[in-house]
Amino acid sequence: MKTLFPEIRPYRTELLSVGEGHELYIECSGTETGIPVLVLHGGPGAGASEQMRRFFDPERYHIILFDQRGAGRSIPHASTEFNTVQHTIADMERIRNHLGITRWVLFGGSFGATLALLYAEQYPQQVCGLLLRGVFLSRQQDLNWLYKEGAGRYFPDEWHHFIKEVEGKTGEDLIEAYYQRLDGKNELARISAAKAWARWEVEISTLRPSQTSADYFLATHTAIALAKISSHYFRNHSFIEENQILENAGKLNGIPGYIIHGRYDMICPPDQAFALSEQWQDGELLLVREGGHSAFDEAMIDALVGSTCRMAKRLGSPESEA
Repeated sequence: MKTLFPEIRPYRTELLSVGEGHELYIECSGTETGIPVLVLHGGPGAGASEQMRRFFDPERYHIILFDQRGAGRSIPHASTEFNTVQHTIADMERIRNHLGITRWVLFGGSFGATLALLYAEQYPQQVCGLLLRGVFLSRQQDLNWLYKEGAGRYFPDEWHHFIKEVEGKTGEDLIEAYYQRLDGKNELARISAAKAWARWEVEISTLRPSQTSADYFLATHTAIALAKISSHYFRNHSFIEENQILENAGKLNGIPGYIIHGRYDMICPPDQAFALSEQWQDGELLLVREGGHSAFDEAMIDALVGSTCRMAKRLGSPESEA
C-alpha cells in the first residue's frame, strides 16, 4: 500500500494581489522543472493543508498550492466580497500566467474537484491532466443530500447537533440561517455556528474518526472561513447553472484523468463520480472500497498517490517508487 511522500518545504511563498482587495497565498515546492500541478482545496473555504504537498513525488512534480479567496492564509480572511466560482477560475489563470506555466495538471477534491472541472471546461487547452477526488457536481440534489435529507439518515446524532444550531431548519433554510449568523455581528454566535458547520463535515468525512482532521477543521480560523464561504456559495447555488458540469463534460474529452472516489463517501455520494465518468470518456473511475470522503483515509492515500505516479508516467516523467 502506497503512503504519502516525505514532508517537504516550499521553495517559494508569496501573496499575489488579484484585485478587489484580495491577496492570495501561493506556494511552490518540488521540482521547478517538473510537471506543474495546481492543488485545489475544497470547502469552499477550507484552505490548503501542507499535507497536500505529499501526494506528489517532489522529483517529478512542480507542486503549486494556494489558498482561495478568504481562505487559509489569503487576505482578507473569510471575505465573501468578490468571491465566486468565476473569480476563482480567473484567479487560477492569473496564477498560471504569473508563474509562467503553459499547461498544468489540476488536483482537486470535493469542491476542489468542482473548481478543477469548471476550469478545465473553460480552459481545456491549459490542462494536461485531471486528478479528482470526491467529486462534487454542486447540483441541487447534491446540496439536498448534505443539508436536507440523505447524510443525516446515516449520522442522526450529528445531524441533530447540526440543525439544532439553527432551530431545526433544513435545506435552503438551513444554509441561509447559517449564513446570516456567520455574517452577523455577534462574535460568539458566529464562532458557535462556524464550529457546528465544521463539525458536521468533519464527523461524516472520514471512514474512521480522525483527530488530526478535527483539529484542523475545528480550529476557529479555519472553521469561520469554511462555514462562511461555504454557506455563501451554497446559498447562491455555487454560482453555476444546474447540471452545468455534466452538460459541458464533452469539453473534457482529450484530457486524461483519474476519478478517485470513496465507496463510502458520505459528503459526496459516489453516484456523482459515476455520472461524470459516463460523460468524460478520458476519465478513469476508481471506486475505493475502503474509502470515505477524506483524502487521508489509508485506502484513499494509496489510490491518490498511485494516480499521481501514473499521471507522471503518462505525461512523460521518469518513473520512481512511491
